[in-house]
Amino acid sequence: MDIQFVLDHIDNTIRIWDIETTKQLNIFKGHKHWIASVKYGSNELLNTILSGSSDKSICLWDTRSGEQIKVFNGHTSLIGNSNVICSGSKDNTIRFWDIRSNKNELYMIKGDEIVDCGITCLKFVSLKKKETKNVTYDLNLCYGSINGPIRIYG
Repeated sequence: MDIQFVLDHIDNTIRIWDIETTKQLNIFKGHKHWIASVKYGSNELLNTILSGSSDKSICLWDTRSGEQIKVFNGHTSLIGNSNVICSGSKDNTIRFWDIRSNKNELYMIKGDEIVDCGITCLKFVSLKKKETKNVTYDLNLCYGSINGPIRIYG
């Protein structure tokens, strides 16, 4: 089965469609404003999706029931995407959340106010460390900003 996400800006919903049968599989309602991003959960988060909205919240959804599992609040502007999730926002912050606990936020990184002007995308990448004998890799957070620079954090 091939599926497709459809973000509806009119009614602030996420809809999952089976592309082969053209049937709607599920609808997710709960955001108060339009949805900017959706991502399937992986590892411990199978059967879940995460969504970021212009209502400044991130929602964790159960794909089987269509129910909202948890809402993460803390950003002060539009939101752009293991047990810890990471989100970036136009408010120029990157926030880390633990979905297993009721803590709202684990950690926050503030982007450069003058140069970045808001975080638009995030990606964790494994970069090779320069060492003479052994090759090792570090996991680094790369993020893009409204003004264009791509930064590596870590």
